[in-house]
Amino acid sequence: MLHAATDNPHLGQDLLILGVLFVIAYILGRLGKLIGLPSIPVYMLVGLLASPYTGWFPLDFASAQIELIAVFGLVLLLFNLGLEFDQDEFFGNAGKLIVSGGSYILVNMAAGLVFGFLVGWGTREALIIAGITATSSSAIVTKLLIELKRLTNDETPMILGVTVVEDIFIAIYLAIVGVVLSGETEVWPVIGKLAIAFTFILVMFAIARFGGRFVSRLFRTKDDELFTILFFGLAVAFGGIGELLGVTDAIGAFLIGLVLGATRFRNKIEQIAIPLRDVFGAFFFLNFGLALDATKFGSVLVPVLLAVLMTVVLNVLAGQFVAWLNGLGPQAGINAAVILQNRGEFALILATLSLSAGLNPLIQPFAGLYVLIMAVMGPIVAGRSEQIGAVILRPRRRKARRAEQVDTTAEEAIALVEGAGDDQDTTPADTDQAAIDRLVEQAMNDQEPPARKREPDY
Repeated sequence: MLHAATDNPHLGQDLLILGVLFVIAYILGRLGKLIGLPSIPVYMLVGLLASPYTGWFPLDFASAQIELIAVFGLVLLLFNLGLEFDQDEFFGNAGKLIVSGGSYILVNMAAGLVFGFLVGWGTREALIIAGITATSSSAIVTKLLIELKRLTNDETPMILGVTVVEDIFIAIYLAIVGVVLSGETEVWPVIGKLAIAFTFILVMFAIARFGGRFVSRLFRTKDDELFTILFFGLAVAFGGIGELLGVTDAIGAFLIGLVLGATRFRNKIEQIAIPLRDVFGAFFFLNFGLALDATKFGSVLVPVLLAVLMTVVLNVLAGQFVAWLNGLGPQAGINAAVILQNRGEFALILATLSLSAGLNPLIQPFAGLYVLIMAVMGPIVAGRSEQIGAVILRPRRRKARRAEQVDTTAEEAIALVEGAGDDQDTTPADTDQAAIDRLVEQAMNDQEPPARKREPDY
């Protein structure tokens, strides 16, 4: 090892630079926590800072130096996504979840596809743009629910249900994208690749649903080191299988995570896998930032701002619709919209795939700037959703309170009239509507604030 290290005179410099970058990421991450920023945009900004395209960092550091580690990060991000997938929640409440999550995805996906075609970069690029703008970041959504202490809110099961359906959608979408990006133009080869992709997905889902007990036998060891080596090896191996089958390494890692999440060792795997995901995931986001060319942001600024506006508007509408489907109020819809609008790792994964497939190079700066804006704006807005709802819904609440006051006053008036009739020993006919209306009007006039005295003119 010593001889191998001395053969590369730049290794010491590369290690130093990488260490400094992570220390900078730590410092910026601590500052970002003060305003509720997640770690994803922080790592991207650090990568952008050190990017050879910008020249902002005094030392050179190439993306190729950590490319393989970044692939491990991608694999572990999707592996943990599959590991955390709640099968019991999905299969136990599949109908309602599919309607809620499906309608949310359908609205965003359809608009994203139209938007992708309007940008005019190409058909395959439009498919990538639609995926970038269609789905939330499960990592950011989950983290925000925990940090904002909203796990017990009425809308939280609905939000988590949408992310569960999005996970399923991501698996299917990545399989389709993998075939589309392969460049195959003949019909039957495309159908064959799609059939292989969906067969792979269905088989892995079936194993996850019914074979968890048998898979658990693989992990019968008390040695934590061997335990870690096994599940990490499986995650990387199935990433490779997914790539060989044409469904991408990301979907292979997701599916083996789904299978291992069905075993009785899920909690133990998750306990070890989350720190690994955080470290290797940082390499993935850092590497993405390193590959960004900030000078190209100007050429994608208008499409990115339009995409951000579209995402915000669609999420407001979809949030209210999904809340209505679940019998929740407007405030729950606002809370859901501002949390689900966060975009992150999936958008960057699609951009990475598009780059490797030789698509329009503007896709990468588009995805980078879009995720930076959404990942910075989203958590800040989400932390203030209650205040936003209070301002937006104040006229409606005031009107509801006034209607309630009118109803209460009317009931009191009826009681007064009936009481007066009883005292005077009158018949029910004496409690006519005119008397009730007079008393209601008098009571409402008593509640009106006195008119402001007009100041004299001098």
